[in-house]
Amino acid sequence: MEKIKRGDIVGRKSYNKDILFVVDKIIKSSNRNVVVLLKGLDIRIQADSDIEDLELIDKKTIENTEKVLENRFIEKLNSKQYEEQKSKRSNKIIYTGRILHLDGDRRYSEKSNVFYKKMGLKAIVKNVPEYRQVSVVSSLIDRYNPDILVITGHDGMIKGGIKYHDIYNYRNSRYFIETVKKARQARNSKADLVIFAGACQSYYEGLIEAGANFASSPARILIDFIDPLIVAERIATTDFNKYITIRDIEEELRDGNRGIDGIGANGKKKILEI
Repeated sequence: MEKIKRGDIVGRKSYNKDILFVVDKIIKSSNRNVVVLLKGLDIRIQADSDIEDLELIDKKTIENTEKVLENRFIEKLNSKQYEEQKSKRSNKIIYTGRILHLDGDRRYSEKSNVFYKKMGLKAIVKNVPEYRQVSVVSSLIDRYNPDILVITGHDGMIKGGIKYHDIYNYRNSRYFIETVKKARQARNSKADLVIFAGACQSYYEGLIEAGANFASSPARILIDFIDPLIVAERIATTDFNKYITIRDIEEELRDGNRGIDGIGANGKKKILEI
């Protein structure tokens, strides 16, 4: 078997390689077992595996997976360009909401930044590990004065299907929850600052109780890399006098309101007639 190393893309044989992962860390335990920490290639899940259960994924399969994501980008861009053409014809200046996006994954941070720029949105994207987000969120809110805050990265239940309300049964939910609480100390109004928080299988109820407007994952399922971006984009580009709920967005998400839900929020777009 070819040696597996950090950065490789692999699948778990015991799960029929149903999810593609990037190897994040390789840890040798005291009993000589080798444990590998994994992050989803196109979904926001974190997991671990015995190295013997992993298999390298062929280039064609990787390309096909990334092509699906690229198609979602193109679809969103085409719809945005249509809206921009209508605005130009009607002599309007459109101001969209400012987005501050904290992402625990470096690759996702870079892709998110590309997405926002291509969508013509005002966004600051910061790659901050999940456990450090709470220590920087207040200063970043003060510095960038966002209308929308995205707190995301990777997550996952350690024991799936049980202990839904045990915060320690989630890999990163406790960090997301503390970051939401800290953000609400800085900007208490849910109308003033709209917050999306969470990743795959995150502790949805805890995030909403902490002060998020939208969060994942009510059904403790996987969400795509792009799902939090879609929520942020829709809030940023929805009229400020319209209240937006997940029902307005769910058809664009991987699994609708099973993956993301919340209390909703007013949009952040304002139009100036010229």
